[in-house]
Amino acid sequence: MTNPKNGKRHAPPHWCMTACTALLSAVGLQAHAQITPSTQPVRIGMIVDQSGVYSAITGKGSITAAQMAIDERGGKVLGRKIELLTFDHQSKADTAAAKAREWYDNGVDAIQDVGGSAAALAVLNIAKEKNRILVMSGPASDRITGDMCGPTVAHWAYNSYALANTVGKAAAERIGKNWFFIAADYSGGQDVVRATTQAIATVGGKVIGEAKHPLNGTDFSSAVVQAQSSKADVVGLANFGNDLVNSIKAAREFGIKPDSKQRLASLLMYINDVHSLGLKTAQGMLLSEAFYWDLNDETRAFSKKYFTKVNAMPNMSQTGAYSSVRHYLKAVEAAGTTESSAVMVKMRELPVQDVLTKNGKLREDGMMVHDMYLFQVKSPEESKAPWDYYKVISMVPADKAFVPLSESACPSARKQ
Repeated sequence: MTNPKNGKRHAPPHWCMTACTALLSAVGLQAHAQITPSTQPVRIGMIVDQSGVYSAITGKGSITAAQMAIDERGGKVLGRKIELLTFDHQSKADTAAAKAREWYDNGVDAIQDVGGSAAALAVLNIAKEKNRILVMSGPASDRITGDMCGPTVAHWAYNSYALANTVGKAAAERIGKNWFFIAADYSGGQDVVRATTQAIATVGGKVIGEAKHPLNGTDFSSAVVQAQSSKADVVGLANFGNDLVNSIKAAREFGIKPDSKQRLASLLMYINDVHSLGLKTAQGMLLSEAFYWDLNDETRAFSKKYFTKVNAMPNMSQTGAYSSVRHYLKAVEAAGTTESSAVMVKMRELPVQDVLTKNGKLREDGMMVHDMYLFQVKSPEESKAPWDYYKVISMVPADKAFVPLSESACPSARKQ
């Protein structure tokens, strides 16, 4: 403190020391309050394929659906702004894992989607290491809720087991018992093959051969010729996205037609794939999804709103992204925090009731169980309007579609 008479500095009096310290403390506390985590945005990261083989079935569509869920809340939860971050993993597992680690280390509260099983399993390991929330709608692997399950990990729209026990079993019963697989040679494809092999065995089916191909294959002629030579009743397609579309085109070109003795059955086919192929090529195929835009008034209203943003109807993974983000934010609100363990408790407690499902439940193994549908692709003559592609064959209830919790390979589920 400076004396105004002589300009010399003196120590401030005792009363000023006390008051100044209190004032500085108050200012410090106010500054700290401005940067405390409770005032920071709630950040959700989406790691999806935006440019590769899965871009049409996840990609921009999943991002749009997630943003729709955020917008429904006015963009806020717990009074905090919600930020949606996106990243294109380009179907590379190491790239996806690196981004997940970076995001978690920099305060991202939850990661969603992660299309593609290889990328999904890589990100899953990071989520478990960091004890942070990861909710996936894009990948197929049943290892997510099996041997690799984690307390903060959830699998939302479907998995290999559900596909096998819906479309695989139905195809074995309706088309034929002897199967040949054309399969993607990575975890997602092989998980689907394994699950379908087990499912068709329960109705007397068996696998007599398999041809594998790498991700983003360019020539499926050899695999189709092998399938034809096997004389199998059913050629099971355990591949996805552009690989699925191209393998179906190749099969049609080599004479495996909708009315031929040997038939195709896709274990994971989306409405986007049907649209890409056209009804003339895709007609008659059985497939399973948890969602179809034309099921009822609610699905039609949601899908038409989505269509105005994407110019395509949503599939189950994209609708699953909407559902999972919506449920996550609902759980954050109920928990009063973004702390992972507390939010996961609420995610399991709260029922999942939205446009995807009316009876969804997140189990202890991380699987969100719900009803599945068996559809058949319409012929061009049966379709009455754009995107009028499916007819419902049957609804498979949740307890039949998904593995019973008592049989789950998840270690924590076995303790229940």
